[in-house]
Formats: sequence, structure tokens, C-alpha cells
Amino acid sequence: MSFYAYIVASSRNGTLYVGMTDDLARRIWEHKTRAIPRFTAKYGCDQLVWYEAFETREAAFRRERRIKEWRRDWKLRLIEALNPAWADLYERLEP
Repeated sequence: MSFYAYIVASSRNGTLYVGMTDDLARRIWEHKTRAIPRFTAKYGCDQLVWYEAFETREAAFRRERRIKEWRRDWKLRLIEALNPAWADLYERLEP
């Protein structure tokens, strides 16, 4: 089993949300369908723009917490280093 830290965005350079999960495809689907009426549903954060896999829940949680503390421009650089086009990576996930 893998665990993930991820960033979803409302649009390129839009509102960002940092999260972690053990089922990335399911969690992003929840963001896309606004299944959970919280921050991401309110601000339309439904495009998976960055993620990283980890072997343990604790490692993914630490990475999520660290990124949440970062300044916005650091988060933008992280996204653009691996996804300069801000493509929605959800379509590339395996079911």
C-alpha cells in the first residue's frame, strides 16, 4: 500500500489545497465531485497538479504538514518543477 501527499488547485496559479491520502484516485474523485462540502468544494480545488508517493502514512503526513507550512511561492515552484503545464494529473492515475 502507498500513501500520498498531494496538491489540488482551482486553476493555474489559483487556490491551492494540500492533503494526504492512502487512495489517491478515490480522494481526487471526491474533490472533483465535491462529495465532501469543505474547503476544496467551496473554492473549486479539483485539479490534481502535484503528488508524491510514500511507503508509510507517517512519511506522507510529515510531507503534507511541511508543505502546508510553506509560503505560496514555494508551493508554486514545487508544482511547476514537475508539472510546468499545470496538467490535471488525475487522468494519468491508474484505477
